Order: sequence, then C-alpha cells, then structure tokens
Amino acid sequence: MVQKYQSPVRVYKYPFELLMKAYEMRFPTCDMIPIIRETEILEEELTGGGAVHMVDRRAKLNVDVPYLLKKIMGVEYLLFRQRNTKDLRQRTLRIEAWNESFENRVEITEYCVYSVHPENPDWTCFEQTANLDIKNFFGFEGTAEKIAIKEYSKSIEKSADIMEHFIEVLRGQGIDHVPMWEETDSQQDIPEKEIKIEIADSNADKLRRKSSTKGREIIEDKKQDPASKLEQGYIQMFLGKLEPMQESRLVQLKKCMSELQKGKAPSDPVMLRFLRAREFNVEKAREMLSSSLVWRKKHGVDKILSEYQIPAVVRDYFPGGWFHEDREGRPVYHLRLGQMDVKGIIRSIGEEGLTKLVLHICEEGLRLSEESSHRLNKPITTWSMILDLDGLNMRHLWRPGVKALLHIIEICEANYPETLGRVLIIRAPRVFPILWTLVCPLIDETSRGKFLFYAGTEGRAENFAMSPGGLRDYIPEDCIPDWLGGPANTGIPEGGLVPKSLYMTPQEFEKDQSPGPHLMDNSCYQSIALNKGQVHEVLIQNNDKGSVITWDFDVMKHDLVFTVFRTKEVVQTKLTPCTGLTTNTIISDPVQHTSIGRGWKEGTEYFRVETPIVCHDGESIQGSHVTNCTGSYILQWSYFDRALSGGGGGGGAGQDMWDTITHPQHKAKVMYYYEVLNSLDYRGSMTSLQSTQSGFSNISKLSGQQSTSGVSSGVSSLISESTTRNLEVLES
Repeated sequence: MVQKYQSPVRVYKYPFELLMKAYEMRFPTCDMIPIIRETEILEEELTGGGAVHMVDRRAKLNVDVPYLLKKIMGVEYLLFRQRNTKDLRQRTLRIEAWNESFENRVEITEYCVYSVHPENPDWTCFEQTANLDIKNFFGFEGTAEKIAIKEYSKSIEKSADIMEHFIEVLRGQGIDHVPMWEETDSQQDIPEKEIKIEIADSNADKLRRKSSTKGREIIEDKKQDPASKLEQGYIQMFLGKLEPMQESRLVQLKKCMSELQKGKAPSDPVMLRFLRAREFNVEKAREMLSSSLVWRKKHGVDKILSEYQIPAVVRDYFPGGWFHEDREGRPVYHLRLGQMDVKGIIRSIGEEGLTKLVLHICEEGLRLSEESSHRLNKPITTWSMILDLDGLNMRHLWRPGVKALLHIIEICEANYPETLGRVLIIRAPRVFPILWTLVCPLIDETSRGKFLFYAGTEGRAENFAMSPGGLRDYIPEDCIPDWLGGPANTGIPEGGLVPKSLYMTPQEFEKDQSPGPHLMDNSCYQSIALNKGQVHEVLIQNNDKGSVITWDFDVMKHDLVFTVFRTKEVVQTKLTPCTGLTTNTIISDPVQHTSIGRGWKEGTEYFRVETPIVCHDGESIQGSHVTNCTGSYILQWSYFDRALSGGGGGGGAGQDMWDTITHPQHKAKVMYYYEVLNSLDYRGSMTSLQSTQSGFSNISKLSGQQSTSGVSSGVSSLISESTTRNLEVLES
C-alpha cells in the first residue's frame, strides 16, 4: 500500500525570519500538537559562518490507535526522526522526517520547505510532500493506512493555525520584526561547504541517507514550471474547501497534465471536476481527462461557442434556455421537455444537430458558471436545471429520440462530469418512470443523487412555486418562470409541433441515422491502433523542395516511437490514397506495412531526417520538418517495446519483427493529423516557424536537414538504439 501527498503552496504573509522564530516556539513540545509527547535533540551543528543551523531530533508520538492494535504492536509510543536545516543566507528551512519504529514494516517519509516568496521578499512559502508505504503490519495494513492518513490530515489542517498562534504570541511580546542575517567581513571569504554529519549509529545513518535522497528528489522537482503549482489560498477562494488529501490529488493531477500537455493543461476547475468524477483517483482522472481532451480536439469543441450557429427551428421550437441563477448563484437552464416535439426537432436538425446543440448548452453552462464565480467572488463550478415534464407522453419515447438522448448522455457523462449541481424535475407524468428506467443506468450514482423530484400537490402550476419545499426554496421568487406560477417572463420558446416543411429530406435523415460516429465528421484527425511489432506510416510524395511537413498527434494509449524518413528513390506503392491537403501526394498505409524495403541500408537507400522519439501515453506532440529534397518522405509511428529497448535481454534483438506481428499484445493508440505546406507559404512564415525550435530540431540538424520541430518530448540514446534495432529487423 503506497500513498503519496503533495501539498499546494501555502503562503504566509510574514517575512521568513519572523516565521522561523514563531516555528521554533513549537519545540520541544507544544500544547496545540498533543500527538508529540516529547522530543530530544540527537545532534546539532552550526556551519557556514553561523548561517546554516542543523538540528536532528527524535520525537515520541502518541498515535490514537485501537487498543487491540496497540497491544499487538507492543509499544506505547512511535519514534520519528526530524532533521531541520535552516539556511539564513538562502532564507530556507528544509525539514526531513521519517519513522524509526517498525521501519521494516512501514516506511514514512516527509519533506518540507519554507522559502521566500518569489514575488514578494516579505512573504514566505511552504510546501510539503510525504510518502507512506505499508509493506506488512500484522495483518492490519488497511487499518494502519486509514489511521496514518487521518492523523496526517489533522496535522496538516492545524499547521497554519499553529503558526498564526505563535505569530500572535510574538506580537504580544512586542516582537513583530526579526532582522535578516547579515554576513560579516570576516565571513565573506569563507567558501560554502556541504554539511556532513557523522552518526555513530549505522542504522540511523542509513535512515538519514534514505531521507536525504528523497529530499533531493523534491528539491529537483521544485524546479518545475511555477504555473504547474497551486496555491492553497487560491484553491479555497476559487475552487472551494477541499480536504488535505483532495488538495494533494489536485496538485498531483495538475503536475501530471502540465507535463503531458506541455503548457496546454486544462484549467484547474476542469481538473477538479474530473477528479471528483473519479473519486479523487489521480490515475483514473488523468485517463478520463486525457480521453476527453482528445475528443474535444478531434471534434473542435473548443470552437463551438464562437462558431456554432443556432438553427432557426431551434430558436423557434426548442423549449429550453438560460435564465438567471439559483439561490446559490449557479446559472439555471430551463427545459420544458414535455412541450418539446422530439420527433420534429430531430427530423429537422438530425441527431448530429441535436448533439451539437447540447454541447453548445454544456459549453455555455461552463462559461456562465465561471462568470458567476467571478461576479460573486466565490467558487461556482456547476449549473442547475429545471426540467418541466408537463405534457410528457408516449410520443416522447419515439425510438430515434430515445436513441439520441442515450447517446448525448454518454457524451456528457464522459466529457462534462460534475457540471450539473442540481436537476429539479417537476410535473412528472405516469409515463416518466419508463424514460427514467432507460436513462438511469447511464448516469453515475453521484450524478443521480443530484436529481430532485417534486412530490407536491398535483394540479396548478403555482404549487411548484410557492408551496413549502417548492421552487422558491431553490430559485429566487422573482426568477420563477410565469408558466410555473412565478412573475418572470423568460423569453424561452414554448415549444409546440415543428412544421414538416422544416424536416430534413429522407436521404439526409437516413445518412444522419446511419451507424458510426457523426459528430462533426469533417475532423481532419485519424485514429489508429498498433499491436506489438506493428507500424503505421504516412507516405508523402514531395514535389516541392523547401515545403514543410507538419504533424500533430495525441498518444491515447501505451507508448510509441515517432520517426521521419526520406528515401533515395521514389517509393512505388499500391496503397489507396487518402484526401490530400496540398498538391503533394499523401498516402496513409494500413497497419503492419512499411515502405522501407527489405535489405535497405540507412544512409544509402533511406535517411532518417528526424531523430526518433518515444511518445508516452497521454502526450500531445506537434512538429514540422523543412524538406531539402524532392521525393518520398515517410512519417512513421511504431509500437514501443520496452523489452526490446532494454538491450542485452534474452533474444529480443534477434526476434523477427514480421513474426511478432502475428502475436499482438497490448495495443498502442494514436490520433494524428498531418499537412504539407508549400514552399511559398512557408517562406512567408519562416520566422514564426523557427521560433518553435526544440532539442529535437537541433539534433536532427546533424543530418544536414532544416527542421522546425516543436515536438514536446525528449530524445535518448536508448530510444535511438531500440528504433534502429527494430528497423534492422524490418530490413532483414
């Protein structure tokens, strides 16, 4: 069992020196930290001309555990070590802590850093990380994990209050300023030395080295892009109150997505929604969010607010629209489903058109929620819906209509989780349970809990507005629609039957109802799956020297290798051409085929014009290559086999790749897009292209080629050796 904690950045609006004086007041013990019964200093050292102060302590902790477990443990207290290194010159305090009790069964490590705020030298930042690894604990591993997380969460929640308490104590003593450390003239020529601590106890020395290693890893991690970090105050103000472990999961997901998306990570509220949908499981949330980002990119969803044109039939006959907010400030969408001509709407705009309409509503809901959050200065990340079912009957159960509804629910559940704060269902007729039985299995349990059914007096609409427990408890009375007994004129269409003159032709409707995905079918992206040993290639016949080959792809599953080749002779192929985007011929091959002939030698019959890179699951890659020759160019994606890349393994390098094609294992999946810009267009944008040069480009220039690749992944010799080995197998 392994649990990890990574805190958001906590900002104290006090200078570092004052905060350190307050921090030291918690030793040797503190009434506000009752879990610590006593501490003893094992070692203390002052170096760096008095600037660096190290204190190594052992603490006895009285952890609240069940009586039976304490008896089995056979100890009254748990021993922990804490080593603090305060550097007054650098204005940092580094805290390393680890357990001594049961170190062979449980490994607990913690690393904390106090440092000066990067933008305000009078403020101090605090970050912490911790790891819990329970290997074997008398058969009570699950109980031990819960106790450890509970106690650690309590400690985290109280730490800020404890610091503020001691700041107030200092103020009561008349101390509100502590001068910064200043180096004397006699100390200026003393070189900085590494602190070396000798401990007679070899076990303690081993523990120290282990903890220091973890500390160094965190220090290196702190060099990450500041934009990938989160501040605790920001979370509480704009995202809402989260438990410490929930904050940690959000920090971890943000870091992961920032690394994968290379500066294009989704917003913090979006990541939090996907975390909530997966019960704060970081890996499951990452997988769900990555799939959604690919879906949005494939279907151009980010442009739907600016480019979607509402059809006339929707403006006149679709009985739904946004109107004001509920009592919690959430935007409210009103839908009179019972007055909607489901068949007429779908026969007029098709399932595809209805799906686009719903996506537009969802995107509008996100935008309005964000606006409400800024206007009211509080976290608002969801919207509400009033679903009026008055008039619902069997004609609403028209099969294509139900099919469209189920399809839309699937899309929304996968890509808009945790966006609905509440759904108020009113005036549900007897036929409604049939519809609810159909859609209920597609809605997750958390979302189902947000559906509220009004069970008031049947009859007049005003009952829904003014009765106790009615709409007035959720919606301001002046915002209740007039058709529900309120005073508000919403301007939302009343619905009604759609004239058949607005219907699609039978041929258009049949095409819309045909199997397969139709949503924005003009997407320029293609998707492929690769088994072990397989490759996918795009063959480009380039007739324009100086043209630019560009690519953009997302790795949806597993790792793969991407490479660009040029052949000496024009490759003759019988492959079916796909739609070209320029006058150059572009051919996309079926899986398992390579255009590099058997027996061809690199540097003679073909050339590697871009160094191969390994692209990892979830990464988004963009790049381009300036051609220096006419002829055949090949974009190649191949399955990345870690066993083959290891080198020195048992026979991996000698295995025939053509044989491995018949033994597929885990599939790799990629969605890609490519284009060739002609040389005239390229020259006009040369400056902007060169501004995106990366390490990939610089390495590829060694082969004498110009490249303007913006690929967001590194290159290693291991990758190159692995890919070369695979190509040699293909050539043999």
